[in-house]
Amino acid sequence: MKYSKRIKSSVMKKILPPENRSISEVAKEIGISEQTIYNWKKMAKNGTLVLDAETISPVSLDRIEKFSLLLESKGRGEETVGAWLREKGLHSEHLNLWEQELQDILKDKDTKYREENVRLKKEKRELEKELRRKDKALAEVAALLTLKKKAHEIWGDREDD
Repeated sequence: MKYSKRIKSSVMKKILPPENRSISEVAKEIGISEQTIYNWKKMAKNGTLVLDAETISPVSLDRIEKFSLLLESKGRGEETVGAWLREKGLHSEHLNLWEQELQDILKDKDTKYREENVRLKKEKRELEKELRRKDKALAEVAALLTLKKKAHEIWGDREDD
């Protein structure tokens, strides 16, 4: 399979200084076989690998760019996706990875909202319990105050005796 200069350049930037990442790590991340990357590294040492200096790695795209590229790819027919991928310097595995990444993001947000919902419900129950306790205490104080006034009306002031 042929890869674009953009992908080759992206991979080489990752495995060569200053990043110096392992070939196996980069191969898993991008979805290219390790042997292909070793061949590119060998070609780069020989000077037979010509790379575009201003290439941007598909992995370094932000979420919005990935999402828009994913949507654009879904809008194309199966017969035109390959040409579109080559034109953009992408690999079909990128689309699969981005789709999984998007699903994970949505799943994480859903989990986060569920956890927050559970926490808020627990907090609400605790606040309602405290409110009931305070209402009871207030009712008790009001009853004592009323009894004190009635006792005072019935028996009068003790100072008067």
